[in-house]
Amino acid sequence: MCGRFAQFSPLNILRQKFKIDDASCDFTASYNVAPTQEVLVIVKRDNKNYLEKQHWGLVPHWAKDGSTGFRMINARMETIATKPAFREAFKKRRCLVIADGFYEWKGEKGRKQPYFISITSGEPFAFAGLWDTWNKKTGDKETAYKSCTIITTTASKSVAELHDRMPVIFLPKYQELWLNPELQSSNDLEAILHDGITSNMKYYQVSKQVNLVKNNNPTCVVPLILPSCHRNI
Repeated sequence: MCGRFAQFSPLNILRQKFKIDDASCDFTASYNVAPTQEVLVIVKRDNKNYLEKQHWGLVPHWAKDGSTGFRMINARMETIATKPAFREAFKKRRCLVIADGFYEWKGEKGRKQPYFISITSGEPFAFAGLWDTWNKKTGDKETAYKSCTIITTTASKSVAELHDRMPVIFLPKYQELWLNPELQSSNDLEAILHDGITSNMKYYQVSKQVNLVKNNNPTCVVPLILPSCHRNI
């Protein structure tokens, strides 16, 4: 699964790395992104790629309340085509969730050690995501609540000793295919998820300060020791 991640590359770097036509949202770096917080995503509308903010934790448009967001931060690749909460978004509302890395914990309960995981180049990358808009009612008013989920799959050999699941991280050439709204065949979309995954990752131990959401600063991603504990497979 993916329960925490980091977004800290500035907008000028994101513009160089990704195809972004409009980036009107403001941005503050976050080194310890937690569920329900706002995150940067890329969505396609009117044949343009928009960089915008959405809440992490999917709330389907038909939900009675927003509590589902806490439970839907991740969507399993194996069931997104059939699970009611995800199947419509899988066909019609796909996104790229921008990240610089994510966290995973290993060890016994109460003594787990956090690790920071990124692609081998150290550049920002894109998780495969789904999104939706739920109309949040407050009295007589409705507010559009945009939210997203991150798709996960079986962990590659490069990180399997940390956890048996990992987010789907796209190779660059598959990002535009994923956003293409004309592509709605479950078979074609599942093929993209299988073929377009980045499997080469690196990781290292970081401070246990990331265990607390309130700790959100650059030291969260600083290695405890030199990053010798990584594999590129």
